[in-house]
Amino acid sequence: MPLPETLLDHARYPINEMHHPLRRSAIRKIRAELGKDGCALLKGFLSPEGLGLLLGEALERRAMAYFSQQTRNNAYFTGSDPTLPETHPVNIMMPRTNGFITADNYGPDTASHSLYHWEPLSRFLADCLEKETLFLYADPVSNMIVNVMTPGTRFNWHFDTNEFTVTLLLQPACSGGIFEYVPGIRSAERENYPEVSSVLGGCRDRVRQLDLHPGDLQFFLGRYSLHGVTENTGDTDRLLLIMSFTERPGITGNRQRVKLLYGRTTSIHGRSRIRPDSLLD
Repeated sequence: MPLPETLLDHARYPINEMHHPLRRSAIRKIRAELGKDGCALLKGFLSPEGLGLLLGEALERRAMAYFSQQTRNNAYFTGSDPTLPETHPVNIMMPRTNGFITADNYGPDTASHSLYHWEPLSRFLADCLEKETLFLYADPVSNMIVNVMTPGTRFNWHFDTNEFTVTLLLQPACSGGIFEYVPGIRSAERENYPEVSSVLGGCRDRVRQLDLHPGDLQFFLGRYSLHGVTENTGDTDRLLLIMSFTERPGITGNRQRVKLLYGRTTSIHGRSRIRPDSLLD
């Protein structure tokens, strides 16, 4: 098992060295970018060896990816509401055809699991967010997953359950498969349905795109920013490793949403959930 730090380009990102000037520089960069639009990027975060290992693990598990049979969802992954207008975001259903390799396919002997559970990574992310500490997302099915987009698939506009997510692009689409987002369209206190409805209706005034390359680390505040991935118009899979962290311990996914996206739930999903806010999921 390789040491987690060897999975990173340690010369550029010595995140396990608390007082290293390059670590402080990366933190300043991320804070500035997150403050601007809730999205930050560190180019070439993975070492070539690390990228090869993480990609190899995803390819080995590619056949285990779950593709939901329900391919039309709203941005909240909830049911529609007949008491609301057809133009309300809850009632706007969109195509979703991507799949997921779930966390329970990755054992502690994998490099991906090792990196996700590496304390210097969560410590670095906490410093970037100016948080006292961060916790691993407590959902055993979806805390560390690979988003699989086969040719012709897409991931529709949606919000995340957890406030922030770390992603590592392992394999891009040859064409298409572009990450798009609308920063800060809602807050913990306000759903802002009119603007969400406008974006879902086709308004692109606030839509931004991110140019991602293999090995790039993306830090994203997906709880409050509407986001999605455009259709993969190439002829290879797009593979994205997603690692989720929370500010509070014990947060898990909504049972209905977990079942819909990942095909299964565990006993933990039947318990009362700790939520960071009262927003729709």
